Amino acid sequence: MEKLERISRELIHKGAVIDFYQDKVKDENGLVKTYDSIIHKGAAAVVAVKDDGKILMVKQYRNILDRFTIELPAGGKDTTDEPSVVCAARELEEETGYITDDLELLLSIRTTVAFCNEAIDIYIARNLKTSKQNLDEGEFIDVYEYDIEELIQMIYECKIQDSKTVCALLAYYNKFVKNN
Repeated sequence: MEKLERISRELIHKGAVIDFYQDKVKDENGLVKTYDSIIHKGAAAVVAVKDDGKILMVKQYRNILDRFTIELPAGGKDTTDEPSVVCAARELEEETGYITDDLELLLSIRTTVAFCNEAIDIYIARNLKTSKQNLDEGEFIDVYEYDIEELIQMIYECKIQDSKTVCALLAYYNKFVKNN
């Protein structure tokens, strides 16, 4: 199957974070299929590494799971055009109370390519300076510090399951820690 053509996209629901569409796609034989599509503005996450090597993690309630999770500081872009590095710096300060001018792109991921376009750029933040946590209204986040080895163990114990966090921590470990 080499040629597919989207022939329509209908907005089903416009949400605060995502928009839900139904797409009609025709293949080269004329067969039309319907796809559910979630459109997201994009996001950024941060592996915030303190001078002592500890990594900042946030603990917050996630409604869809009905429990608290341990994750990297992260959040959605304000607009699709917002540079992800700007989003990363904002979310780092809002969620952890730290700032930096030293953000380096580690990797970019697509969270669920079967039905969602969400892209998350993940940065490493170094040379952190304390600022003030500035949470959004209704947001409650606790900040913790961990050694990378503790976090890798938490992944393999299924205590950390958030995909962006798992990808980022494993990439950081493999690129900067494993052979050093």
